[in-house]
Amino acid sequence: MTQKFANLVELYEKSVEEFSGRELFGTKVGSAWRWITYGEFGRLVEAFRAGLAARGIGKGDRVAVISNNRIEWAVGEFACFGLEAVYVPMYEAQAEKEWLFILKDCEAKALLVASQAIHAKVRDFKEKVPTLKEIISFEGSHEDPDTYENVLAQGRLKPTPAVKASPESVCTFIYTSGTTGEPKGVMLTHGNIASNVSAIHEIIDMESDDRSLSFLPWAHSFGQTVELHGLFSMGAAMALAESVDKIIDNLAETRPTMIMSVPRIFNRIYDRVQKQIREKPKPVQALVKAGLAAAGKKRDGGRLTIAETLAFEAADRLVFEKVRGRFGGRLKYAISGGAAISREVAEFIDAIGINVFEGYGLTETSPIVTANAPGRKRIGSVGKVIPGCRVVIDKKITGDAENGEIVCYGPNIMKGYYNRPEENAAVFTADAGFRTGDMGRLDKNGYLYITGRIKEQYKLENGKYVVPSPLEEKLKLSQFIANVMIHGANKPFNVALIVPDMAELREWAKKPETGLGGLSDDALLNDPRVRNLVRQEIEAYSTDFKQFEKPLKFDLVKEDFTTSNDMLTPSLKLKRRNVLKTYGERLEKLYTSGARHAEARA
Repeated sequence: MTQKFANLVELYEKSVEEFSGRELFGTKVGSAWRWITYGEFGRLVEAFRAGLAARGIGKGDRVAVISNNRIEWAVGEFACFGLEAVYVPMYEAQAEKEWLFILKDCEAKALLVASQAIHAKVRDFKEKVPTLKEIISFEGSHEDPDTYENVLAQGRLKPTPAVKASPESVCTFIYTSGTTGEPKGVMLTHGNIASNVSAIHEIIDMESDDRSLSFLPWAHSFGQTVELHGLFSMGAAMALAESVDKIIDNLAETRPTMIMSVPRIFNRIYDRVQKQIREKPKPVQALVKAGLAAAGKKRDGGRLTIAETLAFEAADRLVFEKVRGRFGGRLKYAISGGAAISREVAEFIDAIGINVFEGYGLTETSPIVTANAPGRKRIGSVGKVIPGCRVVIDKKITGDAENGEIVCYGPNIMKGYYNRPEENAAVFTADAGFRTGDMGRLDKNGYLYITGRIKEQYKLENGKYVVPSPLEEKLKLSQFIANVMIHGANKPFNVALIVPDMAELREWAKKPETGLGGLSDDALLNDPRVRNLVRQEIEAYSTDFKQFEKPLKFDLVKEDFTTSNDMLTPSLKLKRRNVLKTYGERLEKLYTSGARHAEARA
């Protein structure tokens, strides 16, 4: 691979100079979207960099940030890069105890916060974190010297040139989500991330009018490398979504050409479109089904008959085109990462005319390891290894003839976990490979398929191995299932904790034939007709799985798994130990109550 960028300061300077007049970031103010250019952004970075330098921030200092995506977040990061300081992002949704843990662990010298509300929560952190000297808020009064605007004003008085960072210099600590233990600070260097961005340039070309709707957190390595740095390096624009629940509206308003997301968001889009299709007359539903089948045949290299061509064209004109229009009408790429996207969802999005490119990686790999791309795409896989990297499948650890642990090599591999020598020893091989903890296989054409997670795999009493996440993702495609966790380690069979989609369930209950109109949510969850509906959904969506992998009993709970109740990580991965802590007793009762194969009652 020809390295296009040596470090992120070089990347930043090239883009600001080459794309100075282009739109970069768009934010919604009232009912209108306002944009700043690359040149305007560059001037903000220069001022903030000098302001931080005036406050004593320099090489190796850790500057943490608690904020969702916003212009100030990106200004802070590029300002730190130019000082060879280390940027440590955190999520607004994280608990205060996690903020405090990370600040102590990384030995932060300064903290940037999004709002006065967050500032009030962290005001006393200087007393708890010995290294913390500065707390700067992106919002606040002009009288407060510790605000973003006042740091900018301070920096404009005494400009500070950017340092040409070494590729080996650490530029960020990204803390892992902590699904199985305390978060660990992943040390990524300028060279790590720059190599990933350089690889993106080799496999996909952006155009001058390309634009994303940004809602994937930049605090997540996928959002930071692929979207923020990747698009920034290509002169593309990013509209900053108002919130997750406004994504569909913002897509129509900003008319992006691409979106980057984790599967959970794509699932929501899929569910919404499927609901609209179900509300169409039966002939239209049949036409859509025929159109999707024709699109799938064409994608797989088949030649369409005249009837199939007409069906696809009619479905496209009557339905697919309207769906694309709801997303702004220009959407051509949907890039998925962070977890495996369901094949059904990927094929549907692809069939309606939006190219789906799924990739694979981890925070520790900066993050991309493999990716589907134009001219090299296979739905169901996570693509081929990116330029400059290498993947080995270690089958010894699984004892399987085909599937093994994915081990990665390349310039994108992290420097290590901060202050975790034992953990570093556990994940690095003698020849500098990184053990991902993920299971997968490579086909004869070099496409990688993810088949599970080593740590999530468990054994039933009968000795059969189960990897729960693939079936969990499949079950969440049901319109009636919002979330699910499958459990069964050292048990005779699997059970499931299911969070129904209460809005869909209420709509279903209103139908005269159900006889459930007027029941409360709690009554619905205990009604045998609802339980029978959920059982049917489990059967319908688990037909591709072995019988021992399916849950034989289940329990229904009303509260969803969220970041707020600490059952999801900020990157929306399931915190199994936390779900078990809350619902463990209820799951255990499924093994002792009622008939062996009957579903449980709440």
